[in-house]
Amino acid sequence: MVDLSLLAWEPVFISFENILGATIFDLLYRPNWRMAQADSVRKSCLTDSAESFVSVTADDAIAGFVVLMRDQDESLGVIEMIAVHPQHQRRGRGRALMEFAIQRLREQGLALINVGTGGDPGHAPARALYEAVGFTGVPLVNYYMATD
Repeated sequence: MVDLSLLAWEPVFISFENILGATIFDLLYRPNWRMAQADSVRKSCLTDSAESFVSVTADDAIAGFVVLMRDQDESLGVIEMIAVHPQHQRRGRGRALMEFAIQRLREQGLALINVGTGGDPGHAPARALYEAVGFTGVPLVNYYMATD
């Protein structure tokens, strides 16, 4: 799942670096984005409150995954991570994972589902998918400035 995420999200990190510049990008993703992202995927997948699900091909290769979290007190389900291997993108895998995630969280009786993503060009396919399955986007802007 870690390897798949690095392949799937490489365009996102390239987009971030192009927008932020090398100095800020390197400060955000130390020691490098691949290690930082690998740690993030491992933490999300291994968190006690998380559920991880994979989508496999007919020959049992992992085509994608989704990580779900929930806050019962807030009646909130969170699609923490979703990734589809580049070889399986644009074939309905992402949509199938999203629909599965939504159904899974609904079955748990949660009133609200959240998924977050970036507003950069690298995240455009994710935004299109989330809107296509019924999510309403609310723009959020993060500003960064290196102090050196």
